[in-house]
Amino acid sequence: MTDTAPARSSFVPPNSSSTNNAPTSADISPELTQTLSMLSTHRSVLGYILLAHPMHSTGVSIIRSSGVVFDGDSGKKYAGMIAKIIETVREGVEEIGEEDEVKFMRIRTKRHEIMISPDDKYLLAVLHDPSS
Repeated sequence: MTDTAPARSSFVPPNSSSTNNAPTSADISPELTQTLSMLSTHRSVLGYILLAHPMHSTGVSIIRSSGVVFDGDSGKKYAGMIAKIIETVREGVEEIGEEDEVKFMRIRTKRHEIMISPDDKYLLAVLHDPSS
C-alpha cells in the first residue's frame, strides 16, 4: 500500500464552516510525513486518516489519508466518528476531575482495530487488521 493520496478537501458538517486556524497538509512536518509513509507500508495497516484537531477547526477537516477504507464518504464517516469518540472520552476524563488528557486510544472490534493518537494539532487514526 502506498501513500498516493494527496491532501484531501475538508469535510464540514452542515451549518458549519472551517476556520483559518486548521492545519493543512503544508503544515505537516517531515517527521510526520515519514511516519505516515512507514504506516502505509506496514502489511497489517489498512489505512490511516490524519485530521485537524477539532479545537482548531469547525467540523472535521481531513488533512491526509491513505487506504481504500478512507476514500470518499467512508473517510468522512470515519473522520466524524473519530472526532466524536475523542470528544466523548475527553469530556469523560474531564468529568473525573483530574488534570489529565487523552494520549492514545485503541479500539478493537471483531474485524479491525483502530488506534487513535490525538495531539495539539492533529488526530491520527490507523485502521489495521489484527489477524494479519
